Amino acid sequence: MRKRAISLLSGGLDSILATWLILQQGVEIIGISFSTPFFDTEKAKKAAEFLNIPLEIIDVTDEFIPILLNPRYGYGKNMNPCIDCHAFMIKKAKELLKKYNADFIVTGEVLGERPMSQNKQSLKIVEKYSEAEDILLRPLSAKILPPTKPEREGLIDRSKLLDIKGRSRKIQLDLAKRIGLKEIPTPAGGCLLTEPNFSRRLKDLIEHQKLISKRDLELLKLGRHFRIDEVKIIVGRNKEENEKLLELANHEDIIIKAEEPSPIVLIPQKIENEIILEIAGKIAGYYSDHRNKEKVIIKIKHGEKEKESEIEPYNKENFPYKPI
Repeated sequence: MRKRAISLLSGGLDSILATWLILQQGVEIIGISFSTPFFDTEKAKKAAEFLNIPLEIIDVTDEFIPILLNPRYGYGKNMNPCIDCHAFMIKKAKELLKKYNADFIVTGEVLGERPMSQNKQSLKIVEKYSEAEDILLRPLSAKILPPTKPEREGLIDRSKLLDIKGRSRKIQLDLAKRIGLKEIPTPAGGCLLTEPNFSRRLKDLIEHQKLISKRDLELLKLGRHFRIDEVKIIVGRNKEENEKLLELANHEDIIIKAEEPSPIVLIPQKIENEIILEIAGKIAGYYSDHRNKEKVIIKIKHGEKEKESEIEPYNKENFPYKPI
């Protein structure tokens, strides 16, 4: 009998091991990795290669933004709506079952591993919210959770699943060695929403902007950010960031640059406030190699229009702003 499942493959150790356990029972698995600006899919690609399974990468940013802005179950320590995020992804996976003619969903969740999102109550919330209660299999903790439909119907041998509980990763690390996983992924998973600095920028964005796009979120990952009279000013920190800022800039944005060598300074909106433009020019001069000069030539570009002006850059003694 053909058996097929969808595995939510983040590329973290737990998701790899959960998928491996189910593969050992002769189940065909399609890996799914959902992408947003907050986590990339590189680890998932490596994991799928190790497991020798197909992987589909799906960008869910537009659907995830409303959940991020107003999570039903709140945030974690920073801006991470973990319960809502897990439920959302499992619900999306359920929608894909018919497409892949799959029978159930596999995740790497471990009971009690994470205080907020993987306690017993949270796991039940995720099941209910995702509407996948009976087809959601968590192989690493299955023996201490109620049997699911694939176990009851004999698609999966419950006795070959695990009973991991708590934050210790000893069992997972031992199993990783046994299956030949040489590069052990870090447990954090790399979600930017758990990082204090990124979360601070995100909070600032939410406070000052009603409509938020994927581009706005991508910009949060780049440069130094300043908020001056409600206007966002972003300063590239190196060549790579400067190039990415230019790639993300649109026709409405203001791009400011001092004499070379100089960072790209991006104002990601249309403004005509000359005071703010002068401040942005002074900031460009400050982060260029010319901060010790009395005067610096800067170029201000808006769409096809470009003009030059001479400004007195900020220096170490008079720089008045702190990055967000």
